[in-house]
Amino acid sequence: MASSGSILGVDIGGTKVAVGLVDKAGAIGWHTRVPMAASGDAGAGLAAVRSASDQALQAHPGQVSAIGVSSPGPLDPQSGVVINPPNLPCWRNFPLGAELAAAYRLPVRVDNDANAAGLAEALWGAGAGFSSVFYATLGTGIGTGIVLDRQIFHGRTGAAAEGGHMTINYAGPKCGCGKRGCIEVLASGPAIARRALQKLQSASSRAETRSALLDLASGDLSSVTPELVVQAWQAGDPLATAVLRETVELLAIWLGNIVDLLEPEVMVIGGGLGEVMSNFFDEIAGLLPAWCINRRCREIPLKLAHYRADSGIAGAAALCLGIGEKKLVSAAL
Repeated sequence: MASSGSILGVDIGGTKVAVGLVDKAGAIGWHTRVPMAASGDAGAGLAAVRSASDQALQAHPGQVSAIGVSSPGPLDPQSGVVINPPNLPCWRNFPLGAELAAAYRLPVRVDNDANAAGLAEALWGAGAGFSSVFYATLGTGIGTGIVLDRQIFHGRTGAAAEGGHMTINYAGPKCGCGKRGCIEVLASGPAIARRALQKLQSASSRAETRSALLDLASGDLSSVTPELVVQAWQAGDPLATAVLRETVELLAIWLGNIVDLLEPEVMVIGGGLGEVMSNFFDEIAGLLPAWCINRRCREIPLKLAHYRADSGIAGAAALCLGIGEKKLVSAAL
């Protein structure tokens, strides 16, 4: 366990590496970000991580006592090996934890980004004070984490809590993971854009009233994005509203299954799309009894995450508080 000083939280994504200094109360101080070389070789990816980390360590010499890393999975949290994340093709079975521990002579932890963000919410954020927390981040994909008594639940091999790939329609579209009808392929940002496009095409074929969404896309159907759907909904567009209300029902079906399986004390929703869907939390809660056998399901709070864009930094730092069952990856002396 890091005994003193700040923790360096390293948040790795497909396009960026963000780092920040986090204190033991979860407050993020100095932070920066650099581009991630996700499509290069393994060394280029590591160089991007080290570039961002070097900036923090050089600006605050002697103040960092541990390094936490939040990365897309799959990965092995026990060994700190990044296995084969789709968004990080530069790394295949790459020993990220050991590389950073050797470079900086500091203890290092590496974990899945959703697991890490869920832990930060359980320790310092919207899930603080609850003994069982289900966390979900909604965005380009849907990632989840389960935190029980302030510890990440990893399962037997570290691969547990892939809730975004829970099938809710076995005849649904094929997900990038290879399964059909996962909640990710039905309710993530790209799924919302895809449904909106289908509705626009259908409305056009029936010569229905022009949607504000089409105007926002300058008449170009290929330019429809989740962000434009949200803008059209905010402007009162019926088509965009219908798309988001379908998403509400899909999420209610999914969360009903989560409640029946886990019955967490709180469900925390983060991510860019999560902020949008927080406008519909009351509706989702109202639909839960139709998709859940637990008659007390509405007693479970559905809360917006405390950490927004900085969830990866906070989550990475949370890994280093010595709370989980994993041991820190230590540099060989």
